Amino acid sequence: MVRISVRPTQLDKDIARGIARHTDIPIEQSAKVLTWGADDHLLLPAATVAWLLTRKSEEPLRRLSTHVLVCSLLTAILPHILKGVIDQERPDRRTIGGHWRGIPFSGKSSDAFPSGHALHVGALASAAILLPPKTRNLIWAIGAILVATRVVLLAHWLTDVLAGLGLGIATERALRWLTWPMPIHDGTRERRR
Repeated sequence: MVRISVRPTQLDKDIARGIARHTDIPIEQSAKVLTWGADDHLLLPAATVAWLLTRKSEEPLRRLSTHVLVCSLLTAILPHILKGVIDQERPDRRTIGGHWRGIPFSGKSSDAFPSGHALHVGALASAAILLPPKTRNLIWAIGAILVATRVVLLAHWLTDVLAGLGLGIATERALRWLTWPMPIHDGTRERRR
């Protein structure tokens, strides 16, 4: 099988060096806990439970939960397929001093591209556009924090995270043609812009 090799940009390297020099154990431990919020081992069961709980709800909520479940399933599979074809060394494999300051080793050494966590968050953040503004904005803020942990932990280069977000958004938008989710309104009338 032909494998594609992806190299980090100079900006990626500069950010990783800065993190390795300035991080500490409490920051890394906090990031390790937070990063689980975007892991498919938690998101997929959560989407399944949400789907089950909404079966007797109104149609917009049922459709949206179905959409989120389908997005969660596909974004759980897609990173494994891509990482089977694409090689990129993780930034945590390029530091020694950073490990003394708490940076853990993440996954397989050549599985940096793309960030699976960011792919999940990109899809969920894109689907959140169908929710009322307050809920959508909260999901976006939480998503930003979760994907930032992947860079802080040196599990991924910044470009891996950005690529994962973009792929997640594209995946969610493509799946709308399959699941036809409906917007959820909060009962107030939104202003036309």
